[in-house]
Amino acid sequence: MAKKKAPETAPKRASNPNVMGLRPEVLEQPITQTLELNYMPYAMSVIVSRAIPEIDGFKPSHRKLLYTMYQMKLLGGARTKSANIVGQTMKLNPHGDAAIYDTMVRLSRGYGALLHPLVDSKGNFGKVYSRDMAWAAPRYTEAKLDSITSEFFRDIDQDAVDFVDNYDGSMKEPSLLPTTFPNVLVSANQGIAVGMASNLCGFNLEEVCDTTIAYLKNPDHDLMTTLKAPDFPTGGELLYDAAALDEVYKTGRGSFRVRAKWRYVKAENLIEIYEIPYTTTAEAIIDKVAELIKAGKVKEIADMRDETDLSGLKLTIDLKRGTDPDKLMARLFKYTPLMDSFSCNFNILIAGMPRVMGVGEILEEWTAWRMDGVRRRTYFTMKKKQDKLHLLKGLKRILLDIDRAIKIIRDTEEDAEVIPNLMIGFGIDEVQAEYVADIRLRNINKEYILKRVEETASLEDEIADLQDIVNSPRRIQKIIIGELEGVKKKFATPRRTDIVYEHEVEEILEAEPEVPDYPVHLFLSREGYFKKITPLSLRMSGEQKYKEGDGPSQQWEATNRDELMVFTDKQQCYKPRLSDFDDTKASVLGDYLPSKLGMEADEKVVWACLPGDYSGHVLFFFENGKAARVELSAYQTQTRRKKLTGAYSDKSSLVCAFLLKEDLELAVQSTEGRCLVFHTAVLNPKSTRATQGVGVMTLKPKYKLESVKPLDQTNIVNAARYRARSLPIAGALLKDVDRGEEQMTLL
Repeated sequence: MAKKKAPETAPKRASNPNVMGLRPEVLEQPITQTLELNYMPYAMSVIVSRAIPEIDGFKPSHRKLLYTMYQMKLLGGARTKSANIVGQTMKLNPHGDAAIYDTMVRLSRGYGALLHPLVDSKGNFGKVYSRDMAWAAPRYTEAKLDSITSEFFRDIDQDAVDFVDNYDGSMKEPSLLPTTFPNVLVSANQGIAVGMASNLCGFNLEEVCDTTIAYLKNPDHDLMTTLKAPDFPTGGELLYDAAALDEVYKTGRGSFRVRAKWRYVKAENLIEIYEIPYTTTAEAIIDKVAELIKAGKVKEIADMRDETDLSGLKLTIDLKRGTDPDKLMARLFKYTPLMDSFSCNFNILIAGMPRVMGVGEILEEWTAWRMDGVRRRTYFTMKKKQDKLHLLKGLKRILLDIDRAIKIIRDTEEDAEVIPNLMIGFGIDEVQAEYVADIRLRNINKEYILKRVEETASLEDEIADLQDIVNSPRRIQKIIIGELEGVKKKFATPRRTDIVYEHEVEEILEAEPEVPDYPVHLFLSREGYFKKITPLSLRMSGEQKYKEGDGPSQQWEATNRDELMVFTDKQQCYKPRLSDFDDTKASVLGDYLPSKLGMEADEKVVWACLPGDYSGHVLFFFENGKAARVELSAYQTQTRRKKLTGAYSDKSSLVCAFLLKEDLELAVQSTEGRCLVFHTAVLNPKSTRATQGVGVMTLKPKYKLESVKPLDQTNIVNAARYRARSLPIAGALLKDVDRGEEQMTLL
């Protein structure tokens, strides 16, 4: 008989060189098959049964813990040891005691991660705002259910939700908890699954209830009028951005910013931070501030410490004298987690399928689910009353002849025949007959039976009313609205996170770092080395040090807060702040500007100036004999741009430039030896930086403009000989008496 060929998808056995069988065989399996058979079930389990919350606002681990505590009668009772709760929960949750206790900690009042804690805790449960504060072991702490959880279990025994088997089939547990309010929007929740995640922020309970009521009355209700903004248990201030919040409300994705609350204690010259963003910790803030101090970016802080105690969080910052606390905090908001973003991802399981939904969609799903729960609860109650009515109708039958009922029971020889004989004798069914047969002897009297029968009419009215509720979505909505108003009245608390609107935020967003202001002396060499020296250091130093072949080009007196404009041979202008340069000494070469400013490989510095308030003009003189007068304001920008292209014309090489605050006479010389003197007032200013300018000196083809100097800085004796009546002109040949011995250099 031929050997059957194995299917191609079956794993192949690798050849085993060990014929004695001392090592196990290795099975080869395609990666696609491994993913499908091994990884996909795991991924689906994590998504559906672990990491993503459902419409009741709980993950399975939360639900199993809370239901176990409810079964232990810890709702309204005394606290019990956490270890006891953890042990009982393991009957439903197979993930181990550590995972269960971590879940309980995060739901506890002591930890403070929820606006409305679900576990009333006693002992050390750590703090949500601390990274390093460890909670005590479960054998030391105690817990019970908080009072708000009564809204989760009110309908649990009335068939409002489905029950399913636990992991080993030995018990039943609820698939969802029948919450009477949208807990999914009140309790913050975060989870990371496989290939997806969920991050839900909390909202104020009163606002959620008001919004849900308004939505039930009008599905087109504008959510942002009642649901103002998210709320966090750690407080802080939410920077209100209507567009960003609208995006979150509509799509379930987006982000918003939250910043810390602080106060300035003038008597002690310190800042106290007493509420921080939900997304950070006190230790992370202190670490970042220390990093800024070490890097020299924050110099106003003398000390920072954590003074958190039993009264709550407090981070204290000691300030140096003269520090503006508002400006310092604006910088700390910008560079530390004292202001942080919360990224929303409202991913929720709906009927076992993950969906990212906006607030409106979540309310739609929750109200549909809750209406079904109320309908099921009402139907359960109605069925109970119908069963009771059915029994009472059977009891009413025997009222007509009690003695006959007693005679039937007395005359029946066998116990098994009592029920059939009653059924035949009075025309009732088995259930009614069982009820009649079980009545105690003392209750077989007309008074007792009449009282029971009198309930029949009221029961029929109640059943009719309940049936109307089951069939009327409008009445179910009214019941839900009533429950929401009750929850709001009983459990609502004021907002903890304040809302700061846009006009209050602008100053903080645009705050600039505090730059110390003091006088400095600036030196620029011909090869582009730059020094910033304080007056004290300059007095103590010797003469300026330069590289071999280099020498001085320009120097100024300024303050540390001033701006510098550096022009290069590539028609580019760099705009650093003097505070960007370190204070140095005359004995060092200084900062090499091409490297410091990130210039191109072959780019060189040709001239620099201090623009001040950007009043005045810049004069550019080119080799082709032209000059351009450009308004200094043309280089001013609204933002802190570091580089401007097209800083001057590229039609001819630049010879020199001047910063012109007031008009003066200049002496212009060419390589032919000619000179002309003219007044700068004849040059019309231009607002275009790259203007070619106007002709000043006419040049023969083989000559070019060589130098330009203020007239009072030259050796010219007979200035009238060189003055121009109109421009451009060739100029007059320079006489020996006007040449002088000093060589002209580029300024």
